[in-house]
Order: sequence, then C-alpha cells, then structure tokens
Amino acid sequence: MLTRVIRETVMLKAATLQVAVMFSGSLMATENWPNYRGPTEAGHVASSQLPLHWSEAENVVWKTEIKGKAWSSPVIWGERVFLTNAPEDGSRLSVVCLDKESGKVLYDKVLHSVALPQYCHPFNSYASPSPVVEEGRLYVSFGSPYNGCLDSETGEVIWERTDLVCNHFRGPGSSPFLYKDFLIIHFDGSDEQYVAAFKKETGETVWRTDRTVDYEDVDPETGRIEREGDWRKAFSTPIIAEVEGRDVLISLGSMAIYGYDPTNGEELWRVEFPRGHSGACRPVFAHGLVYTLTGAGQELWAIRPDGRGVVTDSHVVWKHERTAVPRRPSIVVVDDAIYMIDDAGVAGCLDAHTGKLIWKGRVGGEYSSSLLHAGDRIYCFNQEGKAAVMKTGRKFELLAESQLDEGFMASPAVSGNALYLRTRTHLYRIED
Repeated sequence: MLTRVIRETVMLKAATLQVAVMFSGSLMATENWPNYRGPTEAGHVASSQLPLHWSEAENVVWKTEIKGKAWSSPVIWGERVFLTNAPEDGSRLSVVCLDKESGKVLYDKVLHSVALPQYCHPFNSYASPSPVVEEGRLYVSFGSPYNGCLDSETGEVIWERTDLVCNHFRGPGSSPFLYKDFLIIHFDGSDEQYVAAFKKETGETVWRTDRTVDYEDVDPETGRIEREGDWRKAFSTPIIAEVEGRDVLISLGSMAIYGYDPTNGEELWRVEFPRGHSGACRPVFAHGLVYTLTGAGQELWAIRPDGRGVVTDSHVVWKHERTAVPRRPSIVVVDDAIYMIDDAGVAGCLDAHTGKLIWKGRVGGEYSSSLLHAGDRIYCFNQEGKAAVMKTGRKFELLAESQLDEGFMASPAVSGNALYLRTRTHLYRIED
C-alpha cells in the first residue's frame, strides 16, 4: 500500500512538473519575440486577442520616436524591446533598447562608426537586418561593416567582427540566425556570395561556404560582370527544416535556394532559378515542403528538401506564377493554405499541397513587411502606414483597416496581446 502511494505521488509530481514546463514554454513563446518573424520563424502568433482596430488616437499604449532611417524589425525578450538603427548616411551603426511596458528608451548606443559607407539604395537602409535575442545576449548584424554580440541588459559589447568582406551594393538585408551554438549570416553581395557560421560565444568563424550557382552574368568577351553584380545580390534570412531526422539549413540566395548541413556548412542540395533580381522573402517549411519565392519572374515554388546535388528537375513539386506573388513580404502557411500579398497589394490564398489558387483580392498599397498570422486573422502592413486584417478561410474577406501616420518597412513583433509596430519614425505598442 505504501509503495503504491509513493509511486502515485511521484507520478503526480512528474505530471505536475510536465504541465508546468509546458505552460512555461507556451508563456515564453507568447511573451518573447526573439527574431524576425518570431518564435516560429514563420510569422505565427499564439495570441488570438490582438487588436483589430487602431489609429493614432485609439489603442496606442505608447509611441516612441526613433530617429534615423532603419528598416530592421523589433525583437523582444522579457521586459525589453530591441532595435538596430542608423542615420540615412550610414555613418553610425547603433542599437536601441526600450522598456516594453512604458516605451522609455533604456539605452541608445553607437556600436560602430563608418568612415566611408558603402552605397545603399534609397529604398533600403543601413540597418535593415533585424537583431536576434536570447537570454542575456543580443546579436546584431549590419552586413559586412559590423557584426556583434552584446549584453542585452547593459548594451556592453561581448564580441564584434568588422573584418568580413562583402560589397552589399544595394545595402544589407539578411538578418542573423541562431542555430544551437552558432550565429549564421548570409553575405550575398556583388563581389562575394557566401554563408558563414560563427561561435555565438566568441564570434570566431566556424565555417564559411561559398555559393556555387553559375550566375551567368560574365561577359565572355570582356570578362566583366553584367549589371555590376545585380544578379548576385540577395536579401533573405535562412530557416532550419528537420528532414528525415536531421537539421537542414534552408538558405535562399540569388538564382538558387540551398540546403546546407548547419554543423559544417556542407552543401547538400540546391534548386536553381532563372536569372534576375532576388527577392527578400524568408522561406517557410511546412507539410514537408519548403515554400520559397524565386524573385525573378515572381514565382512561388514548393520544394522537397531531401535531395542531393542539383535537384531542380526532380524536387520541385509545384510552381505558382505571378498572381499575388511577392518579392518582399514573406508568406504564412496556415493549415493547408498559403496566404500572401504581393508588393502592389494584391492578396492571394493557395492550396499548400497543389499550389492551386483558392482566391485573390485587392487590399491596395505597397508592401514590404512580412505577414502575421494570429487566430483566424492575417495582418498586413503597408508602406503608407495602413494595416489590413484578412480572415483565414476559403474566400477573401477583409475584416478591418487601420492607419498610422507613417509607413511600415519593418515587420511586426508581438508580446502577449500587444503588437509592437515600427514605422519609419516611431515604435508603437498597440493593444486593446
């Protein structure tokens, strides 16, 4: 009898601990927004209580001015919100930390001064890559000029790298990515195109892998690169997909998407695209498929990520052309449907298994921000400051539209039931 009581008590404690751990993990995912596109890295939100309507006079908990020109998205850990920043001329690269509850700036620190900044296209900014945060540490990237790790509490620099070579040509765009003990960053410029992994504790290079696709842009007579390297530029951020029991780094570059072994940088496979300007969308992994935008020709491809070598002819499951296909706003996959909005404000929904178009509808405006999914809603944020909320489902239904004074280039962040929205000039906390 005593043995049975002890056994049942132990089982009860174990079950209680398991529930506590599950609740803690759920709370962590809800409260923290550690990177661009959030805890799932695919734009999904646990909360179904996000506000549906807001304006400059409605549902604004706080609004804090952020001087400069920077399109990086906010990240959140605990009670703090973090942004990277830069002036329009790119001469100073900085990090801003705010209190999540009040919007008060806790520190605004210049990390690096740049004597001769590279050229940056006016549409882009010198601080477009979003930071990534974990307990006690914030990792920032401004492309080749500066990469570093900070103490998130104090803003003190733990390590930094200013020796990485890449002419970003149009400005940086790829955000840093944490994988186990590594910080992984894309460097897809006009001169160099590679992916590198660094020890997140020290910043030491672990591996570097050059892109292998033939860009087909070298003039055979002169040996010069056509369009000064435009075909080589890329702006995307990687993801991890679990494929047949192993992790694969899914990395979108120019003219190809690659599968790498994230532990050593070995190229496992690649799928090649037609030549043309690259998109900035982040790939999404769902239903055992990688969904990626090609950039050139505005196509969405579904790819099986289990190949070896060049698998363009064997592993592309379907292609969807043009209708609602973006070059900048990343898609979301909800259940068996893909939701997307193109740069010119045409929204669309596809069957995730076949690529068949279910519906399309015009929202209007110009878009760069990635989509956000919460409950039965899809949130879209345009460059004119308008936010449109669509309903998930088999038909196009626009639920609401809201307007702020300045436009959105950054993507949203969420903590609890609040939206954290960076416009061109301010950071907002929006909540019912």
